[in-house]
Amino acid sequence: MSNAKPHALDLPMADPLPENTQKYFDICQDKLGMIPNVLQSYAFDIAKLDAFTAMYNDLMLAESGLSKLEREMIAVVVSSINKCFYCLTAHGAAVRQLSGDPILGEQMVMNWRAADLDARMTAVLEFTENLTITSAKTTESDRQALRDVGLSDRDIFDLASVVGFFNMTNRVASGIDMRPNDAYHAQHR
Repeated sequence: MSNAKPHALDLPMADPLPENTQKYFDICQDKLGMIPNVLQSYAFDIAKLDAFTAMYNDLMLAESGLSKLEREMIAVVVSSINKCFYCLTAHGAAVRQLSGDPILGEQMVMNWRAADLDARMTAVLEFTENLTITSAKTTESDRQALRDVGLSDRDIFDLASVVGFFNMTNRVASGIDMRPNDAYHAQHR
């Protein structure tokens, strides 16, 4: 079953795409073998696409005390709580790829507590879960628990930002019935 449309709304991509956007999509096609549907979904409005990709690239790819794998695990745990089909599929594949462990990818999707994680990652994912479910109940003791396992205040800011970003994108993806590219399902298994 292939995806004819990346989502349920009638919002076709800008045509033609601006030169920079087309170059970005060409890079995705070359590196990933596809243009992720999330990018296609935002491409009806290039300003929205640019804002989304700038925030995503900053949070997920820029320098941070959180590794890329840790950030992907955070994304999957948020998406698991929110039952976001798109993000679970796409970021579950990223966890499998970055970890080289298909079981870890499935554990993050199904129940992160089933994984054999160190104290640092357990604290990170507990914070992730609590911030996703009951953000207003976050206290200094929650932040201190992260410091106690080695996170800096900058790391805590990055963690809260990744959690917040994926809570937002999960809701957009669910709201428009964004569908993951079929290729994600079989990747890195």
